Amino acid sequence: MRFAAARASVYSRGMAESSGTSLFPDDAKNAARTGILPFQAINAMLREHEIWSKAEILADQVQPASIDLRLGPVAYRIRASFLPGPESTVLDKIQALDAYPIDISSGAVLEKGCVYVVPLLESLNVKSGVTAFANPKSSTGRLDILTRLIGDHSTSFDRLEKGYQGPLYVEIAPRTFSVVVRQGTRLNQLRFRRGSPVIAASELQRLHDEGQLILSNATDQNFIERKMLRLSVDLHGGGKGGLIGYRAKKHTDRIDVEKVGNYDPLDFWEPLHYHRDPPLILDPDAFYILVTKEAVRIPPDFAAEMVAYDTSVGEFRVHYAGFFDPGFGWGDAVSRAVLEVRSHEVPFTLEDGQTVGWLQYERMAGRPDRLYGAGLKSNYQGQGLALAKQFKAFRG
Repeated sequence: MRFAAARASVYSRGMAESSGTSLFPDDAKNAARTGILPFQAINAMLREHEIWSKAEILADQVQPASIDLRLGPVAYRIRASFLPGPESTVLDKIQALDAYPIDISSGAVLEKGCVYVVPLLESLNVKSGVTAFANPKSSTGRLDILTRLIGDHSTSFDRLEKGYQGPLYVEIAPRTFSVVVRQGTRLNQLRFRRGSPVIAASELQRLHDEGQLILSNATDQNFIERKMLRLSVDLHGGGKGGLIGYRAKKHTDRIDVEKVGNYDPLDFWEPLHYHRDPPLILDPDAFYILVTKEAVRIPPDFAAEMVAYDTSVGEFRVHYAGFFDPGFGWGDAVSRAVLEVRSHEVPFTLEDGQTVGWLQYERMAGRPDRLYGAGLKSNYQGQGLALAKQFKAFRG
């Protein structure tokens, strides 16, 4: 889940169709409810071809509050990032930049430090007046791969205005590791929002007081701020010798993102252990995986997103993988938020318990028929400090 002070950045972190014909279980009267559209509403959009693809859309792409997007067969190497603007399509800009096409249909390497644009297999034909917005998947952020959704005529990344009709593209910039991707690889995900579903501060406080949002040992910290939930970093690791995080090695082999549990973490990461109270000093342009002190909980009727940028704690950017699905950390599954951390330009001092991000909770437009971790392939339910799913479990 992008952390910055002196430009440090922390990136934290994460199916069958509905059997009914209405968008929500309690019938069509809820069809226009404000909120994040749930699993069954996304399936309804698929049936109505508001989300479509020439390739079959797979059932397991649909998550409790989002849909996974897949890479197409060609990546374009470009010399600079861009937005098309209101007068251009993405392909217009790709052609103007004389981009170099790369066949990734059977697998190809995207080199770190380079920028690519890939047409996605999915397209949109949204008629229902909802806004679409995107974020990298959890494993994408934990591999330090910057991904940003682009639409034709768009003036911002990761957001498509109401009624968008057209193809989708993703900008990919591997920053720490070179990666192997192929047609069908899923690096980012799309959510749909109707209206403005951010919940009121009074309701957020009530949910917090009832223990529905976080589990924490702290008794004197004010967790609610600006209608958001504040989170802090754990640099104690349970005491002397405890694991507190990982720092990425600079010269490693490439990572095939489709290979789960395949790589020895010590080939790519330097483990960091607690040994005394002084803070962790982040090296400029090094990439770290850390974790929050608090365990995060997302009730079934809500979704959450980590706020992406805040200057009040020293120019702060919080995580690539910003979406937390309904059901994350719910019930007995104690799940902490994993942070992807990068310090830019100068070393930065990070203290145990320092605020590193804010969670913004939003109401669902209906309770999802599927919850995170409940019968789905949810890789990070019940997580503590954890690397991306491509790595074997660290033992040491």
